[in-house]
Amino acid sequence: MTRTYPDPVSSRERPATLITGGSRGIGAAIARRLAREGHDLALTYRERRADAEAVAVECRGLGAQVVLLEADLADLDRAAQIVAEAVVGLGRLTGLVNNAGITGRIGPFLETTTAEYELVFRVNVLAPLVITRTAVAELRTRGGGSIVNISSGAASTGAPHTYIPYAMSKAALNLLTVGAAKEFASQGVRINTVSPGTTYTEIHAAAGRPNAPAERAPGLPMGRAAQPEEIVGAVAYLLSDDASYTSGAEIKITGG
Repeated sequence: MTRTYPDPVSSRERPATLITGGSRGIGAAIARRLAREGHDLALTYRERRADAEAVAVECRGLGAQVVLLEADLADLDRAAQIVAEAVVGLGRLTGLVNNAGITGRIGPFLETTTAEYELVFRVNVLAPLVITRTAVAELRTRGGGSIVNISSGAASTGAPHTYIPYAMSKAALNLLTVGAAKEFASQGVRINTVSPGTTYTEIHAAAGRPNAPAERAPGLPMGRAAQPEEIVGAVAYLLSDDASYTSGAEIKITGG
């Protein structure tokens, strides 16, 4: 007998989505898009409360209930708590977007320290692993849900001379998608990846190269870097009914 699982987005209850790193950049753009599409939201931020509040105000203006969760995702014990806190704040959880990430310092491979490698992997790999585990445990009790991992085109190129450890971490995140998607598909949990290319966000400034998107633009097939709003449609799709038979996929948004 074939079992079917209800997609939470298609139910009468509003979808409720947790977005890590939802206070700025791609995360904030995802929050605004999902608010327009009827999602209630739990947004994590590390330290910039004012930025998170500004995004929350915008999303509430679009009709969303919004919960803000302060969390440094390098602290894995803290990362393990945020799904439960999102459920308490929203009353339910139907989706997760693992968006928060860091590049580490942009520069030659031999100039990067072991401590920097470790931090990149804690935030980009171990935190999503912990959060995904807790989210899957929650979602499958509801009959299913959707998880979207925000990776990077660098996972395919290796990012030589730029940030090899970051590329490695995103390749690991891609394999989390593939393995977990296969393991939990029968329980109604869909897991997919969106991989942006170079995008205008503050992540580059944090890595020491604020002008990196403009510098790379001439070498990109479209001759320009992306805006965060150009990434979010794929995320909204993967969380929606339209992607009900899509799991283990990677959507690359890299400008060619």
